Amino acid sequence: MGGPGLWERGFGRNVGPRPNRYDFLAFLAVAALLAAFLRASREAAGSLSPEPISLNPWHLPEYALRTGFRMGLALLFSTLFTLVYAPLAAKTRLEPFLVALLDILQSVPILGFLAASVGALASLFPGRALGYELAAVFAVFTSQAWNMAFSFYQSLKTLPRELDEAARLYRLRSLHRFLRLELPFALPGLVWNAMMSMSGGWFFVVASEAISVGKTEVDLPGVGSYLARALQAGDLHAVGYATLAMLLTILLYDQLFFRPLVAWSERFKYEERPGEAPARSWALDLLRRTRAARALGETLAEALLRRAVAFGGVGGGGLGFPRLLLPALLLPLLYGAYGLFHALLALGLGEWLRALGLGLLTLLRVLGILALAALVWVPVGVALGGRPALAVRAQALLQFLAAFPANLLYPLAAYLLLRYRLSLEVFSAFLMALGTQWYLLFNVVAGATALPGDLKEAARAYRLKGLLLWRRLLLPGVFPYLVTGLVTASGGTWNASIVAEVVSWHGRTLEATGLGAYIAKATEAGDGGRLLLGILAMSGFVLLLNRFLWRRLYRLAEERFRL
Repeated sequence: MGGPGLWERGFGRNVGPRPNRYDFLAFLAVAALLAAFLRASREAAGSLSPEPISLNPWHLPEYALRTGFRMGLALLFSTLFTLVYAPLAAKTRLEPFLVALLDILQSVPILGFLAASVGALASLFPGRALGYELAAVFAVFTSQAWNMAFSFYQSLKTLPRELDEAARLYRLRSLHRFLRLELPFALPGLVWNAMMSMSGGWFFVVASEAISVGKTEVDLPGVGSYLARALQAGDLHAVGYATLAMLLTILLYDQLFFRPLVAWSERFKYEERPGEAPARSWALDLLRRTRAARALGETLAEALLRRAVAFGGVGGGGLGFPRLLLPALLLPLLYGAYGLFHALLALGLGEWLRALGLGLLTLLRVLGILALAALVWVPVGVALGGRPALAVRAQALLQFLAAFPANLLYPLAAYLLLRYRLSLEVFSAFLMALGTQWYLLFNVVAGATALPGDLKEAARAYRLKGLLLWRRLLLPGVFPYLVTGLVTASGGTWNASIVAEVVSWHGRTLEATGLGAYIAKATEAGDGGRLLLGILAMSGFVLLLNRFLWRRLYRLAEERFRL
């Protein structure tokens, strides 16, 4: 294709290799981050320490480093999973199966993944902390990967037609097309969803670090286990210290990682918008002013890109899927289904019908709160997305609000419900929304940011305002991203129902009627059969909801609302 492509616009041209003072500053920053990484990884691979978590705030920097290391590692694995799984789901004949599997994985409670993995991983490394560390990383991974995969899948399915026609005209195939066109096009939305997924991981950091599964109780050093210990001791000062440490960790991630990514990913926007203030990052500006480091980075990136394109060009055709991998995917599912059948058979038809009835009640709460959240956050997301400079400034605040573990507010909610004699049957839906409403907001912000400027100018020229502007431009423009937000928020809301339908305050417990409470009670009682039934029922409801509602909305977005 003539002229510089999207990737070339992002990397720019090499400058002189002679180092300058910015190279020295960049070297110091990279050395400090590498030292922190090596310290955290060495502690994670060491022996399992029986020492209890100390509430001394001077230990929080070390705990924050360990938590930040786990979160970053989980995000890395989630990104790799996304870059492999989403193209397979969007571009192969296994699309219905892979999308349905992703729906099911999204519906399984995070604590269910933790319970299933902690024993197996710990047995692989007896007496070592590594098994429990991997279990904690895996739990955070399951809270991040599904949303990122859905986001990337949506971008691949809604690629603008003119870009698709240009790729066909120039005969871009396989990995060549992926690296030159599809990945750059999807990068801005993927970066925003990575931020949101990182925020979602903070919601489960307490459960992933303060592991309590059956007779297994392990506290991994981290902000989450510190917070769990502070709540157990009723130490409000320690809770405040943990919240402050969490905020500082989020700000460091924002300044050193996400803000540079947001500013860099704007190079790959589908269109250039004259007069629009670009996102800025002091860390990215520092890297751009280096000479030797920038030249080395660009050389390595170009070499990797050339190798990948050459590898992808071998064999022509689109993405294939080895048939030998199909049994590898199906056999574990068949084995798991065989075990489930025997565990559930003893419960009887009556218990199955009871679980389905409770699932219907939770379904009503999920749909109601999603509709309400869309009415609130779609206008806010469009307003932020239409003002990129404001969105970047609000980024850190939104990340903190999304990352703050909403379940810390549940005891306060129980106190207010008891004091004012309010019903949890209604207000449990609002508790479910506290941790999942951000999925909608972040996706809508990404969609509004991607709206072409020429369409906005046309709307201004034709003086579209109010409801007509929303119906003709804004809502159709953000609709694909809104559907992705609804899908991921739906899965998160089902997950949150397990802790939102049963809340306690000073020994007094409030319980709502629903499938989430059913699963929570089965987990507390150690009733494996009913726990499996509840998880299976929840997965079935999420799968049906995706099949008959979200999938049709995806198809509508692909056919009618592609730019």
